[in-house]
Amino acid sequence: MPQPRPWYASIPPPLVMLFVIIVAVTVMTYLLPAGLYERVEIDGRLRVVPDSYGEVPATPVGFFEMFRAFPEGYRLATPVIFICLASALMFSVLERTQTIENAVGRLVYRMGTQRAELLLILLTLVYGLLGVLVGYENNIATVPIAVVVVLALGGDLVLAAGVSLGGMTVAFGLSPINPYTVGIGHEIAGLPLFSGWWLRSVLCFGALGITAYYNVRYYRRLLANPESGIGRGLDTSGLALSRPLADYRISRRNWWLLAVFLSGLGVVLYGVFQWGFGINEISAVFLIVTVVCTLTSGLTARSFTDAAMRSVAEMAPATFIIGMAATVKVIMEQGQIQDTISYGLALALDGLPTYASAVGMSIGQSGINLLIPSGSGQALATLPVMIPLGRALDLSPQIAILAFQIGDGVTNLFNPSLGGLVAMLGICRVPFDRWLRFVLPLTGILLVWAWIGLLIAVAIGYS
Repeated sequence: MPQPRPWYASIPPPLVMLFVIIVAVTVMTYLLPAGLYERVEIDGRLRVVPDSYGEVPATPVGFFEMFRAFPEGYRLATPVIFICLASALMFSVLERTQTIENAVGRLVYRMGTQRAELLLILLTLVYGLLGVLVGYENNIATVPIAVVVVLALGGDLVLAAGVSLGGMTVAFGLSPINPYTVGIGHEIAGLPLFSGWWLRSVLCFGALGITAYYNVRYYRRLLANPESGIGRGLDTSGLALSRPLADYRISRRNWWLLAVFLSGLGVVLYGVFQWGFGINEISAVFLIVTVVCTLTSGLTARSFTDAAMRSVAEMAPATFIIGMAATVKVIMEQGQIQDTISYGLALALDGLPTYASAVGMSIGQSGINLLIPSGSGQALATLPVMIPLGRALDLSPQIAILAFQIGDGVTNLFNPSLGGLVAMLGICRVPFDRWLRFVLPLTGILLVWAWIGLLIAVAIGYS
């Protein structure tokens, strides 16, 4: 008898998933009433006025207009697309000079593979701290390092994504000091910035610990039975170590290139905290590092060009999907249904028991996250509605913001509309269906963990 197809074999690639979402949102502009909240500009940002929702004349998006929205989506996504390309160019030089391979090979040799599990835990925590302190797409240039290290330890590409992308996504989403979600929420609610940090810190670092254990558990299973690996058969050319660990040495030129690269990361960190660097400034730093490394690497012009064009070609599918994800937002705005969806969520929660309304708020936000993957965009669109509704349901503003953060943050692990996620999966060369097989059980565990924290917050009157 033929074996039944596994469930994951039916998962479409993100390109198809996003196109289906785009078509569905276009249809929704005909089915849902158009509506808007009044908005006022405060500190340079448009803020929703609570209880100001009203229907407006419908502006459904037609067949031709749907496709015309694509160029606008790509225009909006240009900063994220470019930082992906700038990061790829920088690592093309480090890869072609074998700088990363030599450094990783020497590191693993000195630490010994018997400490592999400890190294995996430390890497997950390091990427988590990057997510908390630096951001999300800002860290895209560091992902290839995790790939090379994990492969050197005998892991696979899926585990590399779990260590880097998993740690970063979890910590960024649940960060106690996330400026795009918590920061905006506190401004809207009039709370001291990042107040109530202690509970969010417990949730964030507890979730990061769960992620680290999940990665180690998968690694043990992989060593016991390599055929059980979700990443088996994926292309690791140019990423895996090419010779025995004892043969690796770091040349003077490698040391210089590493110093330039690490200095660039240092400038990024300092710039984020002291100069308010955004994605465009970080892209500029990556390009400067690329130029300096190229001029001092000894590579010929043809060799650099070949490496650069290969890296751009490998990144092209991910950047294409990033533009498609931004198109969803464009169509929602053109059809004027974004506020309608927020208003509908508020109506659905009204009248629920206190504990159920807190969890329901986070679940509803998870659904909105698939349509509006921008954390700051969601915060500005929904929190001005959710915070007053929470007060009516005996939920403090801190609890409403925490519920929002959980709904937005945890589901980012599998959100095909999140451009940074798709781009970093592309760097790890992990197809979306294989990532879902790996990350969906982890997502379920983390949601339970976060909801327990949310219920405790309600019980203690977290404020």
